[in-house]
Amino acid sequence: MATKNQIYGLRAVLEAIQANQPINKVYLQKGLKGDLFKELETLIRKNKISSSYVPVEKLNRLTEHNHQGAVANISSIEFYELEPLLEKIIKKSSTPLFLLLDQISDVRNFGAIIRTAECCGVDAIIVPKSGSAPLNDDAIKTSAGAAFNIPISKVDHLKDAMFYLQSSGIKLIAATEKTNDSIFDIDFKQPCAIIMGSEDRGINPSILKMVDDKAKLPLLGEIASLNVSVACGVFLYEAVRQRLN
Repeated sequence: MATKNQIYGLRAVLEAIQANQPINKVYLQKGLKGDLFKELETLIRKNKISSSYVPVEKLNRLTEHNHQGAVANISSIEFYELEPLLEKIIKKSSTPLFLLLDQISDVRNFGAIIRTAECCGVDAIIVPKSGSAPLNDDAIKTSAGAAFNIPISKVDHLKDAMFYLQSSGIKLIAATEKTNDSIFDIDFKQPCAIIMGSEDRGINPSILKMVDDKAKLPLLGEIASLNVSVACGVFLYEAVRQRLN
């Protein structure tokens, strides 16, 4: 069964995944067994959907209905298929600007980044299906509605998106402290994609190996890093500054 942004019940969640519904996250009851439950677990793993095993009390708080040990949150935002989206953008713009988020896990950071990206004219945001913050009501609220105005694509592997971007002539620029190059030394006027890493680990080392440029922000205080949504805003507005000049 389903409510506005929620699906509950083993069979209902299973059928929603099979129907390619935009599911943000599935909550599963700890210790639950049975063939249908195992089938659902397998499908969640196969589709790389974010999930958590929680006590039954948590599920009871999520819904008053008979959940049977499974509750899924669905997104009110449409996600875009990567390749047709990129083809459309690249055909339309000579200097597209993309934003790739490597497992941003906090929903409010996600929402704030979406808001800034929309204000900066980012053409699309690309996130991995697994490990990313859900685009739930909190994220949409923090985005101030910007999530409805900017295309967002969920991909199985961020590397595949990076390969596709590079083959299309898009330069990949990583925001990372693991470089001597300053953000102010990077050319953002060309077609490019900015990559931001997770709040705790930064950008995955295997992804860093693939990028064309790395850039860091100068930090003059005692704190060693900025909040990722703030850092993302600085990177995007440096791109805006260069493009306006």
